[in-house]
Amino acid sequence: MSQHTKWFDAHLDLAYLSVLGRDMLADPANAGGPDLPGSVTLPSLREGGIMACLGTVFTELGADHAAGYVAGDAAGAHRAGLRQIEVYQGWEQGGEVELMLSGGSQGSLTRRGGPPKTPDIGILIEGADPISGPDELSWWVEQGVVAVGLAWAKGSRYSGGNTQQEGLTDLGRELIAEMDRLDVVHDVSHLSDRAFAELMDRATGAVMASHSNCRGLIDEPGQTPNQRHLTDDQIRTITARGGMIGLNLYSPFLIRGGKRDRRATIAEAVDHVEHVCMLVGHRRCMGLGSDMDGGFSAAKLPEGLDLPKDLARLAEELSRRGWGDDDIQAFAWGNWARFWGIP
Repeated sequence: MSQHTKWFDAHLDLAYLSVLGRDMLADPANAGGPDLPGSVTLPSLREGGIMACLGTVFTELGADHAAGYVAGDAAGAHRAGLRQIEVYQGWEQGGEVELMLSGGSQGSLTRRGGPPKTPDIGILIEGADPISGPDELSWWVEQGVVAVGLAWAKGSRYSGGNTQQEGLTDLGRELIAEMDRLDVVHDVSHLSDRAFAELMDRATGAVMASHSNCRGLIDEPGQTPNQRHLTDDQIRTITARGGMIGLNLYSPFLIRGGKRDRRATIAEAVDHVEHVCMLVGHRRCMGLGSDMDGGFSAAKLPEGLDLPKDLARLAEELSRRGWGDDDIQAFAWGNWARFWGIP
């Protein structure tokens, strides 16, 4: 496997890290910010060969920081989201990145033109509360938003999240219709099981789970089902519609029982990739959705995977299990590139 493999990462909280104080133009060792030691800055992404990614607008219900907002405060959520949009736009204006825009059909991205800035970024709203209402979505699309997850773990005005039992709200149903009209991709990663089922019944557009793993490899007998992870049936439902699943590299989301007393192994991470591929009978539906530094430090990544440049170890493990170069390149880049319609 070539050390020059390029990667598409479908989930990175880049602007969130910036507004919480990380210098995203510095080396991670010197960048400061939350959840140290850190992995992700723009230079470390370049060093690791991450040529394109989905950068989130992540706002946290109840948090007392620059990405937080108070329950019921739609205007506060909107302001918190705008801060992160401004970060991405500032990087683009400074020549650090290029924002990719919707290409006019579901699951299609287009670049503005010019040489790639590494990484090219499409914006994913993780938790839809910053969107004041469905009629505002078109404005967010103009800013570079290409995908939306209706809820984070704690839920939103649009949907129940994975710590809840609630499904879609009336506002969520309206937003789904507007997303379909505007060719915005649905991200199901943080939905409750009920909301997932309701969205899949209503949505006509492209779907993905940007950063989700396999419930069948996490839950132990007798445990309350952890809605943060995908059931086998949900995996089949997503992939039957041509959807994609991104491998999340947070160790407790890789270890049986969700244990937090150690780092996962690279082999445990790849087990999730192979489980999905075994269920659906092909390798075209999996890619990376690392969530590196998404509210946790590099010490919670799999052992030996401390920085984006270490992603080569995932490729090495796939090769050890008999994956050929074409399939490995598809996992690293080609599957997401096909989903998004980019070369």
